[in-house]
Amino acid sequence: MAQYFGVDLAWGEGSVRKRANETGLAAIDEHGVVSHAGWARGIDEVAGWLLEHAEPGAIIAIDAPLVIPNPTGMRLAERQVGMGYGRWHVAANASNSSMGWTGGVTLRRRLEAAGFTYIDGSEPPSTTGRSFFECYPYTTIVGMDELGYDDKRPRYKRPVRGLPAADARQVRALACDELVRRVAALATAEPPIDIASHPVSAALLLRSPLTNSEYKHREDLLDSLLCAWTASIWHFHGSARVQVLGVDADRDEGGRRPTIVAPARESQRVAGRAMRTLGTDRETAVSEKRR
Repeated sequence: MAQYFGVDLAWGEGSVRKRANETGLAAIDEHGVVSHAGWARGIDEVAGWLLEHAEPGAIIAIDAPLVIPNPTGMRLAERQVGMGYGRWHVAANASNSSMGWTGGVTLRRRLEAAGFTYIDGSEPPSTTGRSFFECYPYTTIVGMDELGYDDKRPRYKRPVRGLPAADARQVRALACDELVRRVAALATAEPPIDIASHPVSAALLLRSPLTNSEYKHREDLLDSLLCAWTASIWHFHGSARVQVLGVDADRDEGGRRPTIVAPARESQRVAGRAMRTLGTDRETAVSEKRR
């Protein structure tokens, strides 16, 4: 039976003085049943969880930059997020090797050393090895029309600016609850995901907490489930419903392309479209960061 894993990775690796932030973890099968759901802290715990649970043929989607060959600026894939999904108010912050929080690269190296294979989306994942790729849940949310976000992304990440703190947290919670409601309706989608099938993910169906720490805990799990669903989408639909951002980027020293595998509507596809001139990398980012 196919396995699809989702990792909403905390980009910072933590230190002796400060533990890493939580990483959301999830796994679903080809029927959308959630087999694992929870959290880990630090690269060691995340890698250990994948080593324990991912079997040959597993496909793993990770929300973090995994290949960062550029010392400054922004990767092509991140520029293309704004190009394809900007109308939905979705963009990505710049990733470069000087930013100081590259947990995704560390995790990639750890997984490769353990025999996992990084894939850039140019070919289908292996049916015998354990493959992993980079994704971005916002592109899944607005790129899959089953979720119904036809005009704009949901504001479920950070509190809306300009509102009193209590009101902003309430607006955020309502947006998250609505997103959960829509994800919960995907149990019969193609491919399916059934968040009610596991007690940990089923708890998302309860009302969102308003305190920041409890809310972030919940959000990380939700994003990991969206990552796992992204892996399933790619395996099930291939290029019919998924595009690879950054496929024309320069490779790193190991021959890897820094790409993002992203579900897409036809109007969101960037192939054949000229890149517009950008004043600064910061101008391409909307009001929220990926992490």
